[in-house]
Amino acid sequence: MNSRIYTPFVILAMTFTPEPIFSQANEENFPSPPQGFDSRREDIERGKLETFVYDSTTVGIKRKASVYTPPGYSTSQKYPVLYLLHGIGGDENEWPRGGNPDLIMDNLFADKKAVPMVVVMPNGRAAKDIKSNDPIPKQSPAFAAFEKDLLTDLIPAIEKAYSVKTNRESRALAGLSMGGGQSLNFGLNNLDTFAWVGGFSSAPNTKPTPELIRDPEETTRKLRLLYVACGDKDSLFRISQNVHKMLDEKKIPHIYRVIPKGQHDFKVWKSDLFHFAQLLFREPQKMK
Repeated sequence: MNSRIYTPFVILAMTFTPEPIFSQANEENFPSPPQGFDSRREDIERGKLETFVYDSTTVGIKRKASVYTPPGYSTSQKYPVLYLLHGIGGDENEWPRGGNPDLIMDNLFADKKAVPMVVVMPNGRAAKDIKSNDPIPKQSPAFAAFEKDLLTDLIPAIEKAYSVKTNRESRALAGLSMGGGQSLNFGLNNLDTFAWVGGFSSAPNTKPTPELIRDPEETTRKLRLLYVACGDKDSLFRISQNVHKMLDEKKIPHIYRVIPKGQHDFKVWKSDLFHFAQLLFREPQKMK
């Protein structure tokens, strides 16, 4: 395994373009989240978690997403958006059910560790009659089809219904497992839509590495952050390893996080969200 591990706290400067977050360091720069980072606190303001229904021309039905708005959400200001995707057996409720994203974000905002943002957790299975317990080969085309639903239906619907920014540098895409693969596939091939991309324990739906990065120069120029992470005890670890190796070979700035003793579970993914969210939508800092 390539031993280089990346940290969010140092930036490579690039002339005339927004600078990607990138640095070499060791795993100690990604400490475990503090105790209670994903627990409800009684002394802070809270955001709102609600179900959002939109018309999908891609699928031909109304579809659902869970949407988190930050504490103090107001139509008098515009917010950036994180689109946060689930895994093979999940739906729009998987993150709220297993990951406590609202509590994690509430606590980060209260501690002024993250930029206030809207978090959209869609159903990444774009089909009328495919269920979460169907065989994986039957589900896979629906996960691939979600790219069109996301770009042509969900994003425009969110931007119409919520007070959010609509430029590429105000959109992030990340996900766990199958959603991690989707995020790498869709994000890296739609750089005019997303500037911040994260794959948490990405699954085998991740495209072959030559298909992820077609133009290294464009990718480097347009991406503000590329975050690739996985637990070293995860049976899918090799996928993130291979993506990291390819990115290194092509000299694509990125963060590569290896979670010691990390499994394929929400303990890892909640930690990823905690760290990833703190990096988003920030102005880069110069290397000291």
